[in-house]
This record gives sequence, C-alpha cells and structure tokens, in this order.
Amino acid sequence: MIELDKTNFDDEVLNAEGYVFVDFWSQSCEPCKALMPGVHELADKYGDKIKFCSLDIVKARRHAIKQGVLGLPTMLMFKDGQKVDEIREDTATLENIEAMIKKFY
Repeated sequence: MIELDKTNFDDEVLNAEGYVFVDFWSQSCEPCKALMPGVHELADKYGDKIKFCSLDIVKARRHAIKQGVLGLPTMLMFKDGQKVDEIREDTATLENIEAMIKKFY
C-alpha cells in the first residue's frame, strides 16, 4: 500500500490513470485499525490491477475534507482521478470492501 500525505495525494490519486483505492484512517480510529490487516490482504490479492493507498487524515486533513471524508473509516475508489464508489463508516466491513473492489477488478 502506498502511504499518502499532502505532498503526494494529487499525483498518486487525482492525477493517476486507472483504478485507485484509498483507505482514509487515523491512529485514533479503532475500527480503522481493526480493518487495516484485512485491507492489506485485499491489496495483496487485487493489487495487480488496482493501486491501493492509505491516507492518515491527520497528515492531510484538507485532502480528506475535499473528498467528502467526514467520518472514519472511509474507503474511496477512484478511476482516472474521479471518485466512482465509496464505503462509509456505517457500511465498512471487509465483505463490503471486497465487494466494492471486485466491481472494478
């Protein structure tokens, strides 16, 4: 997984070609930390066709807000820099995350 911050978010996500999955999280988000090992396994499984990234929102709060991330955990899927799907805190399960990834794999 590519670790994003305010210096590389645009290049890695908004200016990228193809599909990019972004896991928005923070150290203080227990559900985020619980999902993280499973999300890393999904990155290993599907990373040949989808770029997987994570963004600690503490390091780039403005980027998170610009993408409409107001609660955690949040996972967004981008295609050619445009948001095409999302999973918000109320539906953030590994099963739902994998189902979203499979739609674009």
